[in-house]
Amino acid sequence: MKPRAAMLFAAGLGTRLGELTRNRPKPLIEVAGRALIDRALDITEEAGIGVNVVNAHYQAEILIDHLATRKGVAISLERPEVLDTGGGLRRALPMLGTGPVFTLNTDCVWKGPNPLLSLSALWHSDSMGALLMLVPISRAVGYKGSGDFLLCDGGLIQRCQPGEAGLVYTGAQAISTKGLEEFGEAAFSLNRVWDRMLKSRSVFGVVYPGRWADAGTPAGLQGAEQLVASVDRNPIPPGTGSGHSAR
Repeated sequence: MKPRAAMLFAAGLGTRLGELTRNRPKPLIEVAGRALIDRALDITEEAGIGVNVVNAHYQAEILIDHLATRKGVAISLERPEVLDTGGGLRRALPMLGTGPVFTLNTDCVWKGPNPLLSLSALWHSDSMGALLMLVPISRAVGYKGSGDFLLCDGGLIQRCQPGEAGLVYTGAQAISTKGLEEFGEAAFSLNRVWDRMLKSRSVFGVVYPGRWADAGTPAGLQGAEQLVASVDRNPIPPGTGSGHSAR
């Protein structure tokens, strides 16, 4: 079963952006004249996703007003506390429906093929708990770190060890929602869900063939602007270094 709904994470406080988010939520920050949340919804629309749920917490009313005319978008309001990625996804399940879903961070900018279409093409419900879109550090604009995961045989992934260079998680994935109800806390991270899946060898990865920007910092925003404006003089051939996932 392919994912037919998307969870867009938009409830963060945006503290890394400082004064830029003093009077507006981070998803309404613009890159090249277009709000981050609209860029994310453009991706889900292009992928044919008819059910989109956006969680809201910080300055939620402003975000809700902005999305009022956007068709196929529901709001999952997180009050009084923000629920993190795992808790936020679980709260939204009545709106997302049954079956696997896409999740997409809204503070990212993509240059290349639609990541959700790529994930959908490789998704296998019978063997996968999650399929994560990853990108090499060399193609991750605004990212500061050594990477998150290593891609192993058959498309399986494992976490990087301290000091080990790896691939960056882009904030896009397809994931089964089974077992979310087993976590007792209201707020918890999807990292805990992945840790369970890693033990059962059901977390896979695929490498994004384009470029990606973390727009969650002032420097990242500047890099995202440049990425949108850039012309690929040496485009990456489809499939080059992309890796693959397996059943």
